Amino acid sequence: MARAHRRLWALPALLAATVLGLLTGCATPHAAYDPSRAHHRPDGFVNAHPSPHGNSEGGFWRWQWERWQTELPPDRPERVARQTPDLQQLKNPGHDLTVTWLGHSSALWQVSGLNILVDPHFGPRASPVSFAGPRRLTPAPLGIDQLPRIDLVLISHNHYDHLDEGTVRALSAQAGGSPLFMVPLGVDAWMAKVGIQRVQRMDWWDRQDITAPAGPVTVHFVPSHHWSSRTPWDRRATLWGGFVVQARVAGEPASLYYAGDTGYAPDFAEIGQRFGGFDLAMIPVGCYLPRWFMQQQHVNEEEAVRIHLDVKSRLSMGVHWGAFRLCNDPIDAPVDGLPAARARLAVPDHAFVLPVLGRTVVLKKGSP
Repeated sequence: MARAHRRLWALPALLAATVLGLLTGCATPHAAYDPSRAHHRPDGFVNAHPSPHGNSEGGFWRWQWERWQTELPPDRPERVARQTPDLQQLKNPGHDLTVTWLGHSSALWQVSGLNILVDPHFGPRASPVSFAGPRRLTPAPLGIDQLPRIDLVLISHNHYDHLDEGTVRALSAQAGGSPLFMVPLGVDAWMAKVGIQRVQRMDWWDRQDITAPAGPVTVHFVPSHHWSSRTPWDRRATLWGGFVVQARVAGEPASLYYAGDTGYAPDFAEIGQRFGGFDLAMIPVGCYLPRWFMQQQHVNEEEAVRIHLDVKSRLSMGVHWGAFRLCNDPIDAPVDGLPAARARLAVPDHAFVLPVLGRTVVLKKGSP
């Protein structure tokens, strides 16, 4: 009876999963196609490297059927550590280099006097519909109206847990004018459709120089091993990736890296070689079960620690957990999984941590 009740309760979630799972249709040609670039195709994009774990295309329905018949472990959102944000500090960071985790993969980076949001999501669900799909299990630590004025928004790809229409619309309407949205190739067209005009589209290894109060900031778009889709007809039609932000803080170089969503691939060794390491890396650690399906697109905690080593990060924070139940693993799984992964790879506890929701971490002090 309990299992039957759970299945009945799960019907709305399965409906949303059905909508999300209709992702195998043909993509339409895109205007950014460049035949000289290996990851471009006339109808979309591909990863830079073949997956060492095979191809999970078509496995979605097998996963959903298995999930329907399985009692999944419960979520324990109380294990997601949180604190009340220091709004005064957020609105007056000076020239310090800071990071504040806002839940799931969302974060506020404060760099050289710029306020930069990474994959902001303040909505109640990660879904194309408002009545079903993964709902937020831990509240965001603050509201959009409590943020400082945002200068840049970095969008890694167009999946619903990373690109939330309500959130980006609200940000574009902020007092003082829209931030600049930096997005992968093709996502600019979606932005235009929802009325957002201040957009810079980027291909892998593109860079954009930004003038900031405390000196220039450079934003790079870098590869990840993933895919994209928002409808049944646009699988891989837009690009995906991660971001590198470089600046100088108190006269010294500083760098931040966000991996986006990704499976494990040789891209990260190349990123580490090109940039020479990072003061901070945000690396996904959640939504990785079942491995037979997720391994091609989402790393687990051990692979995340390998990325930390590959990109030569001095401090890494685990993200993509703690808010939305997207896969078979519960939202709090990294609380146990990350320490075990660090131990297996002999990485010190302080080098790769789970952030505290709402806490601002000062990575480097800026000049007065």
